[in-house]
Amino acid sequence: MSNEAEVFRRAFEDTIALHERMKGDAVPALRAAEAIVNVLRAGGKVMLFGNGGSAADAEHAAAELVGRFRRDRPAFAAMALTTNASVLTSVSNDYAFEQVFVRQIEAFGRPGDVAVAISTSGASPNVVSALAAARRRGLSTIALTGRDGGAAGRAADIHVNVPSDSTPRVQEVHRTLLHVICDVVEGALA
Repeated sequence: MSNEAEVFRRAFEDTIALHERMKGDAVPALRAAEAIVNVLRAGGKVMLFGNGGSAADAEHAAAELVGRFRRDRPAFAAMALTTNASVLTSVSNDYAFEQVFVRQIEAFGRPGDVAVAISTSGASPNVVSALAAARRRGLSTIALTGRDGGAAGRAADIHVNVPSDSTPRVQEVHRTLLHVICDVVEGALA
């Protein structure tokens, strides 16, 4: 077998194994979905954030909630805190990169909203700081993490952990988890 074929085979084996491991404990993801359903029913909003690939996952999940996942239904109030380049760069320049999500939570977060942090390491300072800011403002907090969950996992009300050190594999499972959460939310509210 060529090296490329081995890389291909191994990627699928590893992601399938991690998905199999995760499907044994639906409780954290279903608790996250329930929290989001409760926030949206009460007229609140979902604020999602993360760095790099997790930023893309935050944007993707926000799009599924605002637009649609599988069903035509009214739009749900969701926003990714990763999309405004002017805010991200000005806050990073004028304060610190650690504050890019904090300032947006302070600007847009209201008691009863939910902050959803996505971090494959669970250690990103700007994500951990945003979870702390969300708590101070009375938001519910959810963290999707990898590895052992790190400080982000410990800071969240609901912790959905994918116990792997492989960033790509964690991201793949995070995407599945976010799709499940969106599907459950949409089914409950549509």
